[in-house]
Amino acid sequence: MTDRQNTIVCAFDQRCPRITAHHIHEWIHEKLRLEDEISMTQIVGPRRRVFIKFTNGVRMHRLLQDTAGTLEFKHDTGEFYQVQISIAGIEIRR
Repeated sequence: MTDRQNTIVCAFDQRCPRITAHHIHEWIHEKLRLEDEISMTQIVGPRRRVFIKFTNGVRMHRLLQDTAGTLEFKHDTGEFYQVQISIAGIEIRR
């Protein structure tokens, strides 16, 4: 994504087994409850990152506030993994 304005990044736990795009979209629908507020999603599989671009920044900030930057993802194996949510472009780089 070249323009990361109104964009969050969901960083899935690196220990989590492979996640399909279908499961990621289901997770976005069920956990984040975003309907018409998304203009684009980008999945970066090897880094286990999902970028979600919002149509407006108000809803993005409300989501960050409501989740306190962390949610869970339940894998098909039944195990739960942490997902860190932050504004794209300001996460810690290694």
